[in-house]
Amino acid sequence: MRIAKIIGNVVSTRKDENLVGYSLMVIQVLKPGTEEVQDELVAIDTVGAGVGDLVLVALGGAARVPLHPGKAPVDATIIGVIDTVDVR
Repeated sequence: MRIAKIIGNVVSTRKDENLVGYSLMVIQVLKPGTEEVQDELVAIDTVGAGVGDLVLVALGGAARVPLHPGKAPVDATIIGVIDTVDVR
């Protein structure tokens, strides 16, 4: 899992049937313990997050687990909205 910030959204009127009902968000994956941007991706949103939110993102095969039937063509899924992060 990675920490990311949502910086935008993607509007798609045509998409894979397994993605219908989900929002697509543009995210900046952050380096652990910093606010430095590591990568930018498009992620499917399963929790109703919004632009500006700090979120928890599952990547790779784990990104398909929250989706039913788990066959959606995704490699990044927003699985939680972060309230606080404490790194020591």
